Order: sequence, then C-alpha cells, then structure tokens
Amino acid sequence: MNLPKRIAILGSTGSIGTQTLDVIAHYPDRFEVAVLIAGSKVDTLIQQAIATRPRMAVIADESKYIKLREALEPLGIMTAAGEQAICEAVALDFVDQVVTATVGYSGLAPTLCAIRAGKDIALANKETLVVAGDIVTRALSQSKSAVIPVDSEHSAIYQCLVGEDKSKVKRLIITASGGPFRNMDAESLANVTVADALRHPNWSMGAKITIDSATMVNKAFEIIEAHWLFGVDADKIVPVVHPQSIIHSMVEFVDGAMKAQLGTPDMRLPIRYALGDTERLHSSDPALTFEKMASLTFERPDSARFPAVRLGHLALERGGNTACIINAANEIAVAAFLNGKIRFTDIYKTIRKTLETMPYIAAPTYDDYVATNEESRHYAQSII
Repeated sequence: MNLPKRIAILGSTGSIGTQTLDVIAHYPDRFEVAVLIAGSKVDTLIQQAIATRPRMAVIADESKYIKLREALEPLGIMTAAGEQAICEAVALDFVDQVVTATVGYSGLAPTLCAIRAGKDIALANKETLVVAGDIVTRALSQSKSAVIPVDSEHSAIYQCLVGEDKSKVKRLIITASGGPFRNMDAESLANVTVADALRHPNWSMGAKITIDSATMVNKAFEIIEAHWLFGVDADKIVPVVHPQSIIHSMVEFVDGAMKAQLGTPDMRLPIRYALGDTERLHSSDPALTFEKMASLTFERPDSARFPAVRLGHLALERGGNTACIINAANEIAVAAFLNGKIRFTDIYKTIRKTLETMPYIAAPTYDDYVATNEESRHYAQSII
C-alpha cells in the first residue's frame, strides 16, 4: 500500500492554499498535510493546523510566533517563524511536494530552496518564474524536482502537451476572461473603485490576483511564465480574451491542429491534477455541461485600454532584470490601489515610470534580483 503524499503548502491561508486544503481533505488516503506556511494570518494558520494536524506550522511574521507556538506546541506540532525557517521547512525530509501558493516575490526564495532539496513543486506562484525564470530553470536542471503548474492557463497548456513533440508547437494561446472592465471605455477606467475591480466575472481569487486580472498584468506575467515553463519563444505565445473562462488555454501545432483544455472556472481542478502527479482523480464537483459551452467567444486584447498586457513580451524581449522591476512596481502599485492611495489607471503608470528609471542589468545574479526588487519597490513607493 502506498503511503499518502506529504504536502507542504506555502501560503496556506490564501485562496489557493485554502482550496488545496479542501482538495487534500477529499483524498485522505492519497495526501496528508505535512507543513503549513503562512505570511501573517496567525489565527487562520492556527485553525488550519488544529484541523489538519501537520508536523510543522511556520509563520513568516516573527511577531506572531509566540501566539503560534503557544497554540500548537501543546498539540505536538512543531512551530517556527521567519524567512529562513520557511526555506528550511520546505526542504524537510518528511515533505514530498511543495505547493507554492503564496502571492508575489515572496515565493521565489522558498521555491528555490525546495528545488535544491529535490522536492516536487506544484507551482501556483507565477512571480517565481516572472522575477527570476533563468535562475529557477537552471536550478531545476540540476535537481530531481518536477514542476507541475497550478495556474489554470499553464495547467491547461501542460495537459495539452502531454504526449506531444514540443518542437511541433506553433503557438501557445493563453486565454483571459477580460476581467470586470472588459467593455469599459478608457476614460471611465480612471474612476473605477476597488470594489468594482474586485468583482471578477468568473473566478473567485485573492485580492492581488483579482486586480492583476483587471489590469491584465496577470496575462503579461503568464506569457513570461509560459516561456520559462515550456521553453517556447515569446513570439509564439499570444493572449486572447475568452469571456466565458471555459477554455483555459490552447496549443496550436504546426500541422494546423489545435488542442484546448476545457473545464469549469474552479482552481480545484488544476490543484487536483498537480497533486495527483497528472493522474485524473475522481471528483464529485459540478461538471462542465454542454449548455455552458453553447456560446464560446474570443476577442483580441485591447492594449490601448489595457496597456499592461504588452509588458510580458517587452520583458522577454529585453530580458535581464526587466520582469523583476515590473513585478516589484506592480506589487507596490496594487497595494496602493487597494488602500485607496492611487487610481486604477495609475497602476500601469507606476510600473512604466519605475521601469524607465531603474537600472537595467543584462545578466543578473540572484543577489542582483534581490537588490532590483528592493530598489524598484522603494522607487515605486516614492512616486506613489
């Protein structure tokens, strides 16, 4: 009898993290929670740990550590805090797979630690490859780690490429819902509220990724991520707006054939696929019906109204630390918008201004990426 796969969840209190716990709970003979890692939501982390009884729980915010320890150590659950503790936790012997479900730059260092330790990765943190795709892919080439993407678009491409010769790929077509402002004119975009931007038409996601979807920065990041995941040149990766979010992405081949992965807009589907090592696990979740597929439409992204969609190709063309600068500025700008400090349209303006100002490094080291991230954040914050 095979033992359950032991899972570490990096970002357990976020949207993907909580849905991963939901998937694990449905397959107790297949998976068990080994480590839970959260940023600062210590009360939620404690509740999750009491419910799932992992071997270890880690909080990034060291000021919350005493509360975590006092709640969990009497239950025999090991506890730790801080960035170094997170890197050590994902590399522990009793971890088989790491789900990188955290949002933003913070996922880079622990994902690299897990790869160097030979852990398999269920990758839901696109920024890891956006910021330092060259370093991550180099680390993977020297490790036994296998990466299965969890982002719905990249999971779809991954599934479409199973059994295919990658040299026969003509294009990767990444779908986008268009977000809540797909039909809004450019003048009105400047006055949208945070509540407006958080009302995604199809997906239930965390605040940051929901805003990224509204600006279409997420599509730029997904183009970069697809390049590193699948080794496809930037000019062969194209976005298309598909408002129904039924087709999650497509692959076009040199013979004219096209494969698409369809499904309901539910992140538990790609999470199951990644945790199961591409085995299709039985699910009782609502299935896609023919009625839902009755009308599937597609549009070209409007880069005049949503200029951020162009940033993915720009970053890949320029290379170096370009994507790292874009990501850092975006994280600061999105946080500022969510806190009511800037307008929606100022998010892109902040990214562009930061990109124009920060020094370009053609062949950055890991330390260069760390410095670029810190300096770009500081500059973006200063102009906000």
